[in-house]
Amino acid sequence: MTRGKWILIGIVLAIAGTLIYVGPEKYLNLEFIKSRLDELVSYRNENPLSSALIYCAVYIAVTAASIPGALVLTLLGGAIFGFVLGTGIVLVSATIGATIAFLVARYLFDDLVTRKMGDKVAGIRESFRKEGALYLFSMRLVPVIPFFAINLLMGLTSIRTATYFVASMVGMAPGTMVFVNAGTQLGKLTSLQGLLSPALIASFLLLAVFPYMAKYLLKVIQRNRSDHA
Repeated sequence: MTRGKWILIGIVLAIAGTLIYVGPEKYLNLEFIKSRLDELVSYRNENPLSSALIYCAVYIAVTAASIPGALVLTLLGGAIFGFVLGTGIVLVSATIGATIAFLVARYLFDDLVTRKMGDKVAGIRESFRKEGALYLFSMRLVPVIPFFAINLLMGLTSIRTATYFVASMVGMAPGTMVFVNAGTQLGKLTSLQGLLSPALIASFLLLAVFPYMAKYLLKVIQRNRSDHA
């Protein structure tokens, strides 16, 4: 294992260890952030820049270490920063954190997966090389797919880091806007379950399927034109 990988392992373990020591379950829950909301909003009003930087650092660390709590942090972003600014801050933080997790999976587990799966990996990577951005975009649109699972899975493919970053940001944008907007009414929320209603999930699924439908229809149209040429 190279020195760079050892350094990366050390950074990841330090972040994860710190968060676990602090006890994320104590703070990354709806009841806690609602009980501290007035204090947090007051601090944000008095220290707009530092509050944004602290929030970004926490969000990036949580998502990079694949620790549950991103949804609660997203709601908090809407409550503290409002819809427009909150959406921007959450989206950038989530994308950076996801990209770090993606790189960790790529550089730490790539050799192991390659040895275990052998030739199967080549076919999977070739598929993602051609359609990786579309696959990733679709997965990001569906909030029921675990955030950390997408990061780790994509890290084992051949998708370019820049493509991953952009596709993740664009794919997460609709869901981020929905949950940040919900966070602007944080005081009225009683549970997280109601946020993922069947109708909302169905809407995201339709969005995820739409690119494939459009691609299929485009091929049909091109085929028909060729037949009538």
